[in-house]
Amino acid sequence: MPHSKTALVVGATGATSKRLLETLTADPDWGVIGVSRNPPPSAGRVTYVAADLSDAASCKQALKDKGGITHVFYTARAKHGEVAIESVEDNTAMLRNVLDAVEPVARGLQHVNFVQGGKYYGQHLGPFPTPAREDDPRHMPPNFYFSQQDLLVERQKGKSWTWSAARPDFVCDFSPGRGRNIVSIVGAFAAICKELGLPLAFPGAWGCYDTLKQATDATQLARAMVHVATNPAGANKAFNVTNGDVFRWKYAWPKIAAHFGLTVAEPRTLKLADWMSDKEPVWESIVKKHGLKPQKLSEVAVWGYADSQLAQDYDVISSTTRLRLAGFHDVIDTEEMFIRHLTSYREAKILP
Repeated sequence: MPHSKTALVVGATGATSKRLLETLTADPDWGVIGVSRNPPPSAGRVTYVAADLSDAASCKQALKDKGGITHVFYTARAKHGEVAIESVEDNTAMLRNVLDAVEPVARGLQHVNFVQGGKYYGQHLGPFPTPAREDDPRHMPPNFYFSQQDLLVERQKGKSWTWSAARPDFVCDFSPGRGRNIVSIVGAFAAICKELGLPLAFPGAWGCYDTLKQATDATQLARAMVHVATNPAGANKAFNVTNGDVFRWKYAWPKIAAHFGLTVAEPRTLKLADWMSDKEPVWESIVKKHGLKPQKLSEVAVWGYADSQLAQDYDVISSTTRLRLAGFHDVIDTEEMFIRHLTSYREAKILP
């Protein structure tokens, strides 16, 4: 039986797309096409195609016979970085190349959804007005999210399809092999503290420990993306997507410590990228002692990412009112989410 909707997931092997693919394939109304530079073999209800998103001809060749596409979910990024300025030219060109390849062939195109993030509000630059709302004034450019959104707004004019943007905060998941994940980073840090006979001291800024934060579970993000992409209330708007609650590290930290059988010490600010640079032998000892799957520490923890997140000594809160008014009401307990994902890493023999 033919599918009533066909999703093109761009960046199909990235951090955001795993749970998006699960969410889409759980609904028999969806057919799914995944595109990435080095895709896995097609499996189940997902057909994978290879394309270099930076190459317009490659995109057109990969999608020339995909006329059934009704929805595009754009999750790709030129290169993750913790720097303030990421390439506007590269990221905007990649999205443009996809649109140039899809629009001429997908006559039934209904919606294009793309993922942004807290950097839209200048979260990475310092304190910003909270709770952040989707139509808040932009900070001084450059910011590739601005350019991508401007591109979509301009391209959509006079068209029958609509667009939406999803703005999560740091995305959390059980995601083996992805070290840019605050869950596995905190887990690896706790494991190393335990191996060295140390209590668990929060390694970020004191202000970060005590101010209000938010997070976005990857499945929460996926469900919200599909919701706004398929509902009239999602047309031509951006939506903040978080777990729906806020938390303070000072309350979550003791629960994480208890998960590893550790006591808590007062915060001690460390630049983890420096202090953890010599801990590979400690990690190897942990892997051997607990029978974990052999992995380099860098495959579990990208310390620079934690440094950027845990240095934010100000409130980081986005309003999710617009998303709720659009009919998406799912809420996740963030503290419970941390423990749930850490438990999955333990059961998978990636963390002790």
